[in-house]
Amino acid sequence: MVLLAQFLSINGNTLTEYTRKAEVAVEVEDKDVTTYASLGWKEVLGGLKSGELGCEFLQDFAATELDSIMWPLLGSVVPFVVRADQAAVSTSNPNYTGNILIKGWNPLEGSVGDEASVSVSFPTSGAVTRTTA
Repeated sequence: MVLLAQFLSINGNTLTEYTRKAEVAVEVEDKDVTTYASLGWKEVLGGLKSGELGCEFLQDFAATELDSIMWPLLGSVVPFVVRADQAAVSTSNPNYTGNILIKGWNPLEGSVGDEASVSVSFPTSGAVTRTTA
């Protein structure tokens, strides 16, 4: 599969036109429950789950564009939606949804001659869900 038309929405704002990359990563802590009965083998159980939404955007400072959408969200927990394609949600195009904390915003990045881009990572708050309908 080649990603050609990813969909990204943050706080109800479709940000696809600015998005170069959107990555959802989820993990679960491994908790060591090894005892002497484990006979020298480490045993683990799953603990707390967490996730992160990583994004790379092309910046736009114009009124009503990317920076004016994201700046006011700093410090807020807001909903997100990501899927591989902008087409309808289906078994081959699942929706990943949840809430993220906008814990930072990097409005200015780059060097002379670079495109104005923004790379950010937001921790999830609560469950991340996967839906196919």
